[in-house]
Amino acid sequence: MRFDVVTLFPELFAPFISTAFVGRGIAGGQMSMRTRSPRDFGLGKHKSVDDTPYGGGSGMVMRVDVMVACMESLDADAPEGAHAHRVLLTPQGSPWSQARAHEMAARPAVMLVCGRYEGFDERVRAHVHEEISLGDFVMTGGEVAAMAIIESVVRLLAGVLGNEDSTREESHAPETGLLEYAHYTRPAEFRGAAVPAVLTAGNHAKIEAWRTTQQAERTKARRPDLWETHKMGKK
Repeated sequence: MRFDVVTLFPELFAPFISTAFVGRGIAGGQMSMRTRSPRDFGLGKHKSVDDTPYGGGSGMVMRVDVMVACMESLDADAPEGAHAHRVLLTPQGSPWSQARAHEMAARPAVMLVCGRYEGFDERVRAHVHEEISLGDFVMTGGEVAAMAIIESVVRLLAGVLGNEDSTREESHAPETGLLEYAHYTRPAEFRGAAVPAVLTAGNHAKIEAWRTTQQAERTKARRPDLWETHKMGKK
């Protein structure tokens, strides 16, 4: 799949796309990425991309004409003419989740539009397909959110992780929606805390049952909201 990123700071993505699973996905051909700056379409001598808000107020607002020009340019020279699904990154968007990551991983191309300053001219919203937020908090720009979305999606692409089963057993997996069970490795005992005996006994059926119980208990204790959703789904 392909990610197009609209950002005033494309240099932030250079180290990101060369490391860990994102770098592996690009090297393996499962993913490609392009960045483009609205500054390339800025106005006047200083390539301005923002302006003061109508009606007054603090901060500067990113111009609709500049932002749309940048988005449309990415569509105009899209590889094989594959236009991207446009996503506006904003604290007003719908919450990002593991289920959404799976949905996004099935798309051939996604455009992530990063804002800065006070936000976007409201008319930008008419030129995107949806709005996404990482959560109920505000950052100074959308670049970190874009990286979080890209990383959560690329690891779901076939061949990137190497073990496809790992995504079906982890926290928030669509199959259960529960939190992941506890993991242990060597040493078998550390400062009085021992690895549960069931994990070292070699009975795989009992291990599987223990892990299932762990998922339920952890979710009920740590995320009762997820547990209630899980119960409703089973009903």
